[in-house]
Amino acid sequence: MPSSRPTTSAPTGSPPSGKRPTILLTGGAGVLGRALIDELSPDFALTCLRHRTPVNDRRVREVPADLLEPRLGLSHDDLTRLAKEVDLVVHSAAATNWKAEPGVIRRANLDGTVAVLDLAARAGAPFFHMSTAFVANPLASEERERFPGAAAYLASKTEAEQVVREAPVPGVILRPSVVMGDSVTGRIAGMQGLTRALGAIVKGQVPVLPGAPGARIDMVPQDVVARAVGDLVRAGVAGGEYWLTAGAEALLQSEVVDTCLEFADQYGPRPHPPRLVPLESVHRLLLPLIEGPTFPESLRRRFHTYAELLLVFQRALPFESSLGSPHCGPALSKDDLRRALVRNLAAWSVGRGGMRTRTRPESPQDAAPRSRPARNTRARGLAS
Repeated sequence: MPSSRPTTSAPTGSPPSGKRPTILLTGGAGVLGRALIDELSPDFALTCLRHRTPVNDRRVREVPADLLEPRLGLSHDDLTRLAKEVDLVVHSAAATNWKAEPGVIRRANLDGTVAVLDLAARAGAPFFHMSTAFVANPLASEERERFPGAAAYLASKTEAEQVVREAPVPGVILRPSVVMGDSVTGRIAGMQGLTRALGAIVKGQVPVLPGAPGARIDMVPQDVVARAVGDLVRAGVAGGEYWLTAGAEALLQSEVVDTCLEFADQYGPRPHPPRLVPLESVHRLLLPLIEGPTFPESLRRRFHTYAELLLVFQRALPFESSLGSPHCGPALSKDDLRRALVRNLAAWSVGRGGMRTRTRPESPQDAAPRSRPARNTRARGLAS
């Protein structure tokens, strides 16, 4: 597991009196980007670099750009002007589609980070880099061959972290685990692969799952991750490596499956629980079996996707967790995570691909009422 660098605080410079500091955000249209806008917009002026997908949020200023083009695809004058405006950079854009070519994933996650770091250096701005906790989950050689997309993603994130460490500007490395929907509403900007896998358990479409019952599935709600980032920014933190994970409180795979099956009770008879297959048997027996000609293509694709996700997203030992430490948001408990999972399933159930109808009405908020912790809206550090 990569070691944590000691947290340091450094003055970040103050904007002219009466003007809110400006944060440059990448990935604003993504799952976590939307939550970061909610968290940061009350205290900061947000400029979002966007490529194909517009952010369409009145709280932000959008700048069309391409992270893989020289000068981000901007003219020299536009780049210079942007660098003069920026006080801090939060780089959340990444290629997360593991079905893409490995070279495409690497270019987006590594070369894109280098390009945004260059802008931060021009601006003299601290750089917050959104990595992943799963850099601590190196794949075996057999897994790298069988799952090249996941392997390219993890390798590119690991390399990008090293680039940030060696950059001429202060760098903060953030390592969230699986980002799930909002802890209160359950909503998420885009359907994640793991959410689809959990939905398939609810529907009874998963006869087997790779992994032991005691394997940890570390998931953290998007608003909890965003809150931790916001607290770090407002505190003026300008260095360190932070694990935005459930850690020892992460739900076990058996607990996740049980929660999904209990949720399915709302729609009729509980599905038959999937059989949990140890990882060594997945590689030695199950994957070779389903890759044979007797299995339907749709079932083969589905199980291959679930195997890829769960091989990367589960651990025997807990991650470190920085949540609950100074300036890094609240800690999570198993009960918090279980409630958030139910709310995420409730939001999924009424969306595309979900269950649509219920045997008894229930809203995501009704599934497990809990008020969101009050956020400290007093800007510190950069906003002082």
